[in-house]
Order: sequence, then structure tokens, then C-alpha cells
Amino acid sequence: MEKTALSQDQMNVLTSQVSPILTGEHIRVQHLRNPPGEGPYHQEGNHTMFMSLAPRPIPYLQTQDGQTHTGLYRKGDLLITPANTPLFVRWEGDENCLQIQLTAQFLKSVARENLQNDCDRLELMPTFQTRDVHLEAIATMLFSELQQNPSGNQLYVDSLANILAVNLLRQHATTKPKLPIYEGGLPQRQLMQILDYIDAHLDQNLKLENLAQLLDMSQFHFSRLFKQSIGLAPHQYLTQQRVERAKQLLKQTDQSIVDIALHCGFNSHSHLSKKFRQITGATPKSYRAG
Repeated sequence: MEKTALSQDQMNVLTSQVSPILTGEHIRVQHLRNPPGEGPYHQEGNHTMFMSLAPRPIPYLQTQDGQTHTGLYRKGDLLITPANTPLFVRWEGDENCLQIQLTAQFLKSVARENLQNDCDRLELMPTFQTRDVHLEAIATMLFSELQQNPSGNQLYVDSLANILAVNLLRQHATTKPKLPIYEGGLPQRQLMQILDYIDAHLDQNLKLENLAQLLDMSQFHFSRLFKQSIGLAPHQYLTQQRVERAKQLLKQTDQSIVDIALHCGFNSHSHLSKKFRQITGATPKSYRAG
């Protein structure tokens, strides 16, 4: 588990291989692969979740919050280390895990926006070798995004960060908070406001926070109500509309495909081609020629 120079009082365990890092405003994801070893880990301002990706179980010894745990971590097993909680780890096999850091400030913000309890007293519990199907699914999606698109789809990464934060609070906090339930989708006026905003900013790196703030709503509930309204998550709708804009430009202009990609909010020709093929079944070049 990793060592970085985030600040003088932040220390991570040595990592043997440099790997891509997926970052958002409040989240940092890295794939760690290490030979057998040991070391300390400490994050002053970030909560950390580790998920084992190793194909065969690995023996670990871990110490945090005055407790020591030994066990064979299987693929999907999780370790949760709250911010400012020193952790010591020793592993005996070739380590292969995903490290996800969420800022403590972001978790508090999500709690205030979404939960009905005394949010300032909510704290995450240090947790050894646990299984959580929801957290595992979110971590797997983040890992997939890290592998396929390290530069990150900001709206998608923001959405996953919010869902991750809510599930950590629901299942791994010192108290079990209740989440208010909103159903029925967004009112038509609010939905059109969001759709018009997305249409006007397709070429920009849209953030979930920006969209939710337009309606004075938490990011988690905005995502939920948006999907109820049109059947797509915000990041899915954004990608769909970018491809639609690209289709128009391919047929109606002689701009290069690279220029069209950038104009529509894709970060490269290949990024446009990949999403275009996923949605239309054709490449931009063959669509233009058709």
C-alpha cells in the first residue's frame, strides 16, 4: 500500500510499481501491486478503503486503532481506515489491491446534505477484512474506469464518489443514519433546466456538483431523481448527447474528427471513437461516409 508525499504528516506504505491514478475533486483511486513486505500508512485528511484484487488469498497482519487482525484476504475483501488513523500492514504474498481515498471534508458534506442524524458526530469505524457487496460493486466500477479511462469521466467519477460516501456512512459509521427517500423524478421544469444546461456545456468538463447546485439539491439525490426521470444516469445522458452532437457535426460540417471530438467534450479522437461505436455500432469515419 502506497507512499506519497501529500504532506509532511501523511505517510503511506511503499509501493513497488507506478500505476495510473484516477482522481476527482474528492476522490483518488490507485491500483497497487507490491511484492511481499510491510509498512505504515497514515492519511490526515482522507478516509481510505482498500479492496483486495488478488486472484488467490494473501495472508495479512494489520494493526489500526489499537486492534490487530490477521487473516487471509480474498478477492473483494475490504479494509476501511478512517482519516487520521495510523495503520500498519504486513503481507506475505504478492499484493494486488485497489486503494480508494475520499476526503474527510467530502464525507462530512455528503452527510450534511443527505442524512437526518447529527452529522458532525458521525465517524467511520476502522474495519478489518469485511465484505460489502455495494462497496465492492462501486470499487469495481472505479477500477474499470481507472483501467479504461484514467483521465476520468468527471461526471461519472463524481457520481461514484457520492454513492461510495453514502454507502460508507450507511454501513460503516459509528451510528446507522437514515437516508430520506425521494421518488417520482424531477419536476418537468427542473428537468428541462438541467437538460438545457447540459446541452449548452457539452464541450466542458461537467461536474455533478454543478448540476445539483442548479436545483439546490444534494448530488446523491439529484443523480437518483435524474435517472428516475429519463432512465439514464447523468453521465450516461451526457455521453449520449455528446455522441448526438458529434453525429450532427460529422454529417453537416467538414471539421476533422479530432476537432469534433474536442468540440463535443471528448478528450481525444480515440475517446470519441470508443463511445461512438458503443452507442451507434459504427465508427465516426464510417458514419460520416455512410
